[in-house]
Amino acid sequence: MDSLRFNTTPSPPTPSITTLLPPNAYSSYSSISLEMTSAVSAAPTATARSVFLGVDVGTGSARAGVFDENGKLLGSSSSPIQIWKDGDCVEQSSTDIWHAISAAVKAACSLAEVSGDEVKGLGFAATCSLVAVDADGSPVTVSWSGDSRRNIIVWMDHRAVEQAERINSRNSPVLQYCGGALSPEMQPPKLLWVKENLPESWSMVFRWMDLSDWLSYRATWDDTRSLCTTVCKWTYLGHAHMQQNNEKDSRDMEACGWDDDFWEEIGLGDLVEGHHAKIGRSVAFPGHPLGSGLTSTAAKELGLVPGIPVGTSLIDAHAGGVGVLEGVPSSDSHPKESDIEALCHRMVLVCGTSTCHMVVSQKKLFIPGVWGPYWSAMVPEQWLTEGGQSATGALLDYIIENHVASPHLANRAASQRISVFELLNKILETMMHDLKRPFLASLTEDIHVLPDFHGNRSPIADPKAKGIICGLTLDTSEKQLALQYLSTLQGIAYGTRHIVEHCNAQGHKIDTILACGGLVKNPLFIQEHADIIGCPIILPRESEPVLLGAAILGAVAARKYSSMHDAMKALNASGQVIHPSKDPKVKKYHDAKYRIFRELYDQQLSHRSLMAQALT
Repeated sequence: MDSLRFNTTPSPPTPSITTLLPPNAYSSYSSISLEMTSAVSAAPTATARSVFLGVDVGTGSARAGVFDENGKLLGSSSSPIQIWKDGDCVEQSSTDIWHAISAAVKAACSLAEVSGDEVKGLGFAATCSLVAVDADGSPVTVSWSGDSRRNIIVWMDHRAVEQAERINSRNSPVLQYCGGALSPEMQPPKLLWVKENLPESWSMVFRWMDLSDWLSYRATWDDTRSLCTTVCKWTYLGHAHMQQNNEKDSRDMEACGWDDDFWEEIGLGDLVEGHHAKIGRSVAFPGHPLGSGLTSTAAKELGLVPGIPVGTSLIDAHAGGVGVLEGVPSSDSHPKESDIEALCHRMVLVCGTSTCHMVVSQKKLFIPGVWGPYWSAMVPEQWLTEGGQSATGALLDYIIENHVASPHLANRAASQRISVFELLNKILETMMHDLKRPFLASLTEDIHVLPDFHGNRSPIADPKAKGIICGLTLDTSEKQLALQYLSTLQGIAYGTRHIVEHCNAQGHKIDTILACGGLVKNPLFIQEHADIIGCPIILPRESEPVLLGAAILGAVAARKYSSMHDAMKALNASGQVIHPSKDPKVKKYHDAKYRIFRELYDQQLSHRSLMAQALT
């Protein structure tokens, strides 16, 4: 279907060098924009409201949300997307994803009772998956199967572990900007894997794109890449633009941040050809308006109006950061500090299938094992540090679904019309009272979990790390499942504590957590994190902050706001605040379990070394 659709429209333009302004460059036009808005508002029109649309493609679904000018969610919808898993290989289809987006956008607008001409700006966010298309924009397979639909290597795909190791062994200078080592989840190892294993596909690909960049390209025919995607996942050195950004007469954003020596030495020198045409000749700050806005073809498919401004994209987790980072109660701010200085005390957790941990700073901080520092990858002109856990929601699902008591538990939850997590939380509450435990967390004194079931992304950066459950018995009851669930949840929180402590030891000053994503709907998940990290956790007012972050891109592209940060301050809002327990026994308990948590990895390294020696 993609090839038919693309061939019935004019061929997409070849990449061109463009001059792109950062979002804050529009400040000189703000007075004009405000006057025009006022004039339009005063005139009698059929519809006076303006709304902004955000689209987010996650691992399992495409979602769309409509927001008003106060950042309030008017309506949202989701549509499932197909995924193929075969061992370490995980693949998707850009054709399928675009169809799902079309369905989600139409449904969200219908639920919000919004017409297409009321949407004034559009932004896309997506997982950092790798998309392959040919010169016509048609899919090129990245699958052993040869299935042309499967043209996306999903972010969580670990087929390129060996390629990542080879790249890291070269100690290229660019690696210092991603924690000292590339993850197999980043794009260079995956590109090298395709070149070495699928040479026919490699020769056919005309554009390699991050998924969110492909979405904005599909919507506008402008293949400008985002500083967010290129800096975070492609080794692009965004700070190469710092001098340009400080010179008012020079806003040229020709891609000058690629390290050609890096690509040559890892065996991908052909991607340097044509001024990096296949991976990005021009880049832009998130929220920069692309091309001439939404094309007529895309507008028809989405049920919108041609020409709607479309902002340069964000990775989904980073969109979550944009959607929550300024959403703090006034009492929680630092009154003697500037807005930017206050931002630097906050870490954003985006908790879904995986968890991303993001914090900004005014100066670059090199932290071993943690990605970054990335310039302008989330908040323009600020340095981003990005930690992460590759499996959190996915791990909880795995622990629950693979237990023998899971089917019966699921049936019970369904009969009570509650989620499995709610039922497990109830079981734990009952156990605490029946066993006369001083607090719920103490139920897991004999069970300890190292949650590295999909490797350790941060701060150890060991993709070969394995998960550990210590303290199993022959008990197969629902109560035992509840204990494994709680200990896994705690293990995930200890992992976040490890990341926070590591970042603070290297120069950050994190004292507040802002959390969003599907897992924050579980009150036990949030309370355990607050108790274990020792920080208050602020939840957003709106239930879909990733979609809000994407919608903010559209609002900035439409020049509703002069900068991304101004849009965040206007549209972010706080909700519930969860504080750590004040009981010193809770802290003492978690400190002890955290020590065991840290020892579990050290023991794994010792075991790994012993077995390696035995096999030599």
